[in-house]
Amino acid sequence: MTTGIYVGDDKVIHFTRRGQEVGTGTVLDVILVSSGPSRPRVPCATCTPPEDGHGVVSSCLNCFLAGGILYRFEYAVSPALFLAKARGGTCTLAVSDADDLVVHRAKYLLDNGFGCYNVFKNNCEDFAIYCKTGMLVLDQSTLGQSGQAVSIIGGPLAAVLSTPLRLVTTNVYGMAATAIGVYCASRYAADIGMRKDVVKVPVEDLTRRLATGLLQVVEPTLPTFPSPNS
Repeated sequence: MTTGIYVGDDKVIHFTRRGQEVGTGTVLDVILVSSGPSRPRVPCATCTPPEDGHGVVSSCLNCFLAGGILYRFEYAVSPALFLAKARGGTCTLAVSDADDLVVHRAKYLLDNGFGCYNVFKNNCEDFAIYCKTGMLVLDQSTLGQSGQAVSIIGGPLAAVLSTPLRLVTTNVYGMAATAIGVYCASRYAADIGMRKDVVKVPVEDLTRRLATGLLQVVEPTLPTFPSPNS
């Protein structure tokens, strides 16, 4: 699923890989690329090709969808609705800013870039959420604000974190319920609308930090749990 900002006149500004993606170094990279929509190699006359050095582009709505279905990303949803949507990358608890400010951020980043694409820490959804809210994670030692990234690894991570509970929860339904609970809790805690380590960053300041290397991304780490026997 590709996420972007509709700026009017049948145009969408969005963040693309543009061959510069920092991948995971695993077979997951191939799966993620092959699961994306097939886009034409030569853009139509309406679309704006990306500037050298960054992957923020302006596409007409038809090229952006590439034969797919248009969905509306929801902001300021209730916790109940957020948890009811099992798939990440469809909504957030965060509140969107005014439309004119959102469009200003998107157009500014179209000219100046949004850093290097990374499927887990700086992807198209991160771009859209920043344009809509102006919020960034100050300390990215955990997952970024992207709900899609959380949903990709949330299932396996939930299974790992719920493993110690298998000693006390032997029923298969109990283990499944535990894994689902851990997954939902991780999605809820990782949402940018709930995190305490986020700040509002003006778009002009963001591009300056990216250009000077003052904005760094730290590799995510998994929490450690004591052994069941300890």
